[in-house]
Amino acid sequence: MAKKRPAAKSVKPQLNNGEIPVVGAREPCPCGSGRRYKACHGAAAAHAVTEHVQRPFEGLPGECDWVALRELVPAATIPLSLKGGLPEGVPSVTLVTVLPMAWPALRREDGSVLLGLQNETTTGDLSRDMADTLERALVAEPGTPVAARRVPAEGPRLQDLLDADGGFEPVVHSGFEFWIPESEGGQNASPEIAASLERANAAAIPTVKLTGVDAAYWCETPDKNHLRWVMPHPEEKLLDALARLHAAGTSSLGEGTKLVGSFRAHGLMVPVWDLPTGVTADDVEKPAAEFAERLAKALATDAPLTTEERRARGGLTNRQVTLS
Repeated sequence: MAKKRPAAKSVKPQLNNGEIPVVGAREPCPCGSGRRYKACHGAAAAHAVTEHVQRPFEGLPGECDWVALRELVPAATIPLSLKGGLPEGVPSVTLVTVLPMAWPALRREDGSVLLGLQNETTTGDLSRDMADTLERALVAEPGTPVAARRVPAEGPRLQDLLDADGGFEPVVHSGFEFWIPESEGGQNASPEIAASLERANAAAIPTVKLTGVDAAYWCETPDKNHLRWVMPHPEEKLLDALARLHAAGTSSLGEGTKLVGSFRAHGLMVPVWDLPTGVTADDVEKPAAEFAERLAKALATDAPLTTEERRARGGLTNRQVTLS
């Protein structure tokens, strides 16, 4: 008796590389090859992710503030300047910490662009991912968000698109009302955006940028306040300097404050101080400026660490948390 011939399988249409979306690693690859995504087009994506750029914002104005707004600050905006000026029909480009529904970018009805900073990276190079999003936002239809996509391994970075002399001055907000143009006054916000705005405002931690030193941000939490200060110095050099100050009893920002450890984020260190609940951002302006002077002297010291300083350094190293 003749064997039954297996039914012919339907063949999915083949897609071009640029049309293949990202799916789960174990799902069939959308290209139609019949293989799992991780063994097909996902292999190239996984390889790209491993090529991690430790300092994606290096070379941009305000690198430390880029890191702070990416990892620490809930709500902030910064005007961006492009090399060669703004394209016709784009009145402004603004970097924002986050957008509703986690959109990577938004082209508003008036043609202006909002570029989100707190989004996932697909290539291991956040600068390249954001440059791809920015380029797509500049030509998107007004009134539409820009969707996430798997970014090509080759392409420009933010350093190629932004004016290095344009400056970088963050404006920290108490909420996310900047999502909605002032001219609309919230009247035209969709129910989804209105709900997202309400949730985001409820979760936002009050944050203030200090004016006397660079990239230092005070924040208020229920139990205590904190100062989180992104610093540009090489990690090993900065740890030595902080250890010298800690061992000497001069690492605090005044009575009741304490240097408790640090974050690592995008290749930079972020020392963190605990502050009493009643200590405001204004209260730490002068102590922070004085600490900056002490730190500069400690950074300039090349003498070997003493036993007490090495002990202090070990304690600080053990209290580091890597954010990215």
